[in-house]
Amino acid sequence: MKAGLIGKKLGHTASPAIHEKIFQAMGVSGTYDVLEMPPDSLAENLKRLAQDGYTGCNVTIPYKRDVMPYLTDISREARIIGAVNTIHFTDEGAFGYNTDYGGFGRSLEQAGIGVAGQDCVVLGTGGAARAIIQYLADKNARSITIVSRHPHSKIEFDAFTKKIGASEIDYQSLEMSRGGDVLVNCTPVGMFPRMDGCPVSEACIAAFPAVVDLIYNPKDTELLKTARRHGARTRNGMYMLVAQAVGAEELWTGQKIASSIVEQIAKEMEHLYE
Repeated sequence: MKAGLIGKKLGHTASPAIHEKIFQAMGVSGTYDVLEMPPDSLAENLKRLAQDGYTGCNVTIPYKRDVMPYLTDISREARIIGAVNTIHFTDEGAFGYNTDYGGFGRSLEQAGIGVAGQDCVVLGTGGAARAIIQYLADKNARSITIVSRHPHSKIEFDAFTKKIGASEIDYQSLEMSRGGDVLVNCTPVGMFPRMDGCPVSEACIAAFPAVVDLIYNPKDTELLKTARRHGARTRNGMYMLVAQAVGAEELWTGQKIASSIVEQIAKEMEHLYE
């Protein structure tokens, strides 16, 4: 099986190593390529990948929205979220999905973090934030508050959050609030190489009994270390990264992959970022 990751400038990515481990666990012979391409060649390259025998591809920023017009059809969650991170090439065409959504859900379940009836706060509006926000809404979070430096500055994002019923505030307002139940960081603050960064104050972090950081490098961000000092249940981004990759492989192969495999690969990958 041939698969790969589509992006503009990919540099170091953990995806090939993760997918190779999934191939091994499934007993599948496959390759996973890094596929950098300029934005003006997306349509042409998607056709070429299908012709070259690729089973599917993952898509990362900045192309999660850009690929959508060139796909035959798009899944419900990807359409609502407005982002595709997985493409499956078949004889009937190229089909788009969003496995960030399910990957986040698997990550929370494995960590024992529930969101139904909870007050959830999401930091950031880029990357996988839309998938996280949609998941929280679908799983009946009591409230969803999105925090950004410039609330209501993106018309399209505003329409998305309004439809869901989420509110938007700035960081100063968050620091003055009483906190909540679940805090999710979707910003790059604290990521390698600037690992001393933290998106919010310790006092703010202490007001949340569960904290999730989508960053996986380093394994323990300042946000997570601070949260654990205050007794919070925490989860970094590696399990979600592996789980969304597994979700893609399940679409490409039609096979269900056990949660134990996700957990095993996530632990193996985490050691690289300690």
